[in-house]
Amino acid sequence: MRIKFLSPGEMTAAQREVYDESIASKRGKPPEPMFAWLASPDMARHATRLGAFLRYDTSMPPALSELAILVTARHWSAKFEWYAHKKMALEGGLDPKIIDDINARKVPTFTDPKAKVIYEVSRSLHEAKCVSQPLYDEALKLIGERSLVEVIGLCGYYTMVSMTLNTYEFGLPDDQVSDLLP
Repeated sequence: MRIKFLSPGEMTAAQREVYDESIASKRGKPPEPMFAWLASPDMARHATRLGAFLRYDTSMPPALSELAILVTARHWSAKFEWYAHKKMALEGGLDPKIIDDINARKVPTFTDPKAKVIYEVSRSLHEAKCVSQPLYDEALKLIGERSLVEVIGLCGYYTMVSMTLNTYEFGLPDDQVSDLLP
């Protein structure tokens, strides 16, 4: 790991305020990348607030939001992000076969058309850097504008998270081993 996790006693007043706010949030603890973001307390504050919204308060059920997060983690080969959100996706009810296919960089088979369009939008954002008109139209029809905006937000936010985790070489907790394929 390339950063030192500051203890609350080592933090500036601004850093401690962000840290305390993250503990008081729905998460109940600071998200790991926040420890890197604390170098810029204002960025850390805004990023953790956005992350809390995207993690807990979107219009989508957990399985669908976690699907977008896993596509992002796979795109960035973010081992810590994959580790954390694979567990959350399974707890949220995402089919393990879909998770395995994303890990193997295979297009999953979906029975839920909403899940399929969220996967396609997420993948398109990362690979094509845009969403085609037919895919955009299908997404609007199936998930609506609010959820589409939230999928874009999930992909963007978790791109920043993945970049942070990869740059600072965050390891997995408790000597866990990543199952993320190369």
